Amino acid sequence: VQLQAFGGGLVQAGGCLKLSCAASGRPFSSYHVGWFRQAPGNEREFVAAISSTGSRTYYADSVKGRFTISRDNAKNAVALQMNSLKPEDTAVYSCAANGRMFNPPASYYGYWGQGTLVTVSS
Repeated sequence: VQLQAFGGGLVQAGGCLKLSCAASGRPFSSYHVGWFRQAPGNEREFVAAISSTGSRTYYADSVKGRFTISRDNAKNAVALQMNSLKPEDTAVYSCAANGRMFNPPASYYGYWGQGTLVTVSS
């Protein structure tokens, strides 16, 4: 499956953005999806995950209550709605998919999309 993340941009603190992850190549409904981010000089960190059917979600503590992950398998897409953005949310956001396990470590994801940059100004 091929993935592409888009929707990043520049936003002021307190603002919102919606990222999308578009999939192609294989039935997307078979894959669990995760969003990760990497800020300059930092390691990649987990943001949110959603199961293949969308029935389960999980969030990093740092984004819980502000970000919402959702999916539309009919459109082969996963979205990440980001509200109340903070400067520390600035990073390149990437989506990833795996067909085996919901919310595994990043190394379990076999498919990664090109990231999209989110910049939050203070």
